[in-house]
Amino acid sequence: METKQKILQILGLATRARMTITGEELTINEVRRGNAKLVLLAEDASENTMKKLQDKCSYYKVDLQIFGTRFEIGHAVGKEERVVMAITDAGFAKKLKSLFDENNRG
Repeated sequence: METKQKILQILGLATRARMTITGEELTINEVRRGNAKLVLLAEDASENTMKKLQDKCSYYKVDLQIFGTRFEIGHAVGKEERVVMAITDAGFAKKLKSLFDENNRG
């Protein structure tokens, strides 16, 4: 199974385990509170959204990954399109980070 599929599968698992938050405002709140272990941003997010989240995540030192389209992310978590999502569980975040590293290496 390719890395991208594994990432999407884990997003689905994390969501079913209630370890994810979706939506821009809710994600930013979790980042501020220190609950977000990893933030995921769709490749097709607006420039405004991208900048806002990159600034927040770098300020609060939260890992940010740009991955997939809003439709792929939404589909993985069983919702309509999703642009922004936070992983609130350290275990899931760690697993996803290692997959992102693998994915980015090609």
